[in-house]
Amino acid sequence: MKGITQDIQAVMTGEKTAGPLLKFLLLVVSTLYGIAVRLRGILYDHGVLKSRALPCRVISIGNLTVGGTGKTPMTIYLAQWLKESGFKPVIISRGYKGQAESKGGIVSDRQNVLLDSDAAGDEPFMMAKRLKGIPVLVGADRFKAGMKAVEKFLPDVILFDDAFQHRRLKRDVDIVLVDDKSLFGNTQLLPMGILREPVSGLLRCDVFVLTRSSNSSDRSTRILAKMAPGKPIFKSFHAPYICGMFDGTDSDRAIGSESNSENLNRLKTSKVFVFSGIAKNEEFRKTIEELAQEVAGMMPFKDHHRYTETDFRFINDRARKCSADFLVTTEKDYVKIAGKIQSPMNIFVVGTRVSFQPNESEFLEYILSKIKRLSY
Repeated sequence: MKGITQDIQAVMTGEKTAGPLLKFLLLVVSTLYGIAVRLRGILYDHGVLKSRALPCRVISIGNLTVGGTGKTPMTIYLAQWLKESGFKPVIISRGYKGQAESKGGIVSDRQNVLLDSDAAGDEPFMMAKRLKGIPVLVGADRFKAGMKAVEKFLPDVILFDDAFQHRRLKRDVDIVLVDDKSLFGNTQLLPMGILREPVSGLLRCDVFVLTRSSNSSDRSTRILAKMAPGKPIFKSFHAPYICGMFDGTDSDRAIGSESNSENLNRLKTSKVFVFSGIAKNEEFRKTIEELAQEVAGMMPFKDHHRYTETDFRFINDRARKCSADFLVTTEKDYVKIAGKIQSPMNIFVVGTRVSFQPNESEFLEYILSKIKRLSY
């Protein structure tokens, strides 16, 4: 079963071509899935299925594909900017694979983090740890979670992380993120490709943000302009930064300098072993290869992986055999292991920040113009 799953994932991402039988099965499932998605869209478009509105401004940050396009870093970026601009934002996420996903829950209440990563899910817990003074909630029923946020925190803006396909909820601003490097893959629906819905769904959005952009090409911009004419398109970049270096035997304790530049300099002179459990592990490895003197090896895990002591025995054993100086992982992975897993090696934690430079003001002015027109 594991081998079949890996084959399907490789076909979805274009890493390999499906054999005749697998291709036929994927095509059948993809066709049936497409029929269901299109029917659901028609029912919403014609008012048979109803969308419900919250009594405050609502911004959705979503995408059209499975896999990482940078929704969580973008949510963090916008939440911080809204707070600095005088708004009272709240973040709501589904809490994928968290214990509180079905019933909902408050991850943080502006002051305290109330749920751990097992209950909240990876990304909501990371956002709660990163963002001070901004409540974070989870729940599969986004409207119910939104009403709880309104009742408890009186927000004037709610940011919904990964809600583009959640049409039960009305949005004031629909931001769709598109990975500049992969766009829409082979343009096939799941499980034949990486699309959650047909590309015609792009017409529902208000604005596109290209993530992991390249300044050297406008190819993606031209493609999006043809698919959804008249929609604003902005380019963003993922800028890595060092969250810190942590004691492997007491992984809650930061060691060394808190200076990002000093930590970067230390990384540049180090041989490291990388581990991560995110949607795009290979992209993370490439990032670390640009930061460290040498990546001696890597152990990738599937997205949302829950680490065990056995995992760390393997990680540490392979890192020692590679003569690595440190372990390196993502911020999303680290929040799941801090205080739970011990390692004889110290751990560098690398996070991601969103940057719109040099056109940041244009994007923020666009968002501000959209939400200032709304009153509740």
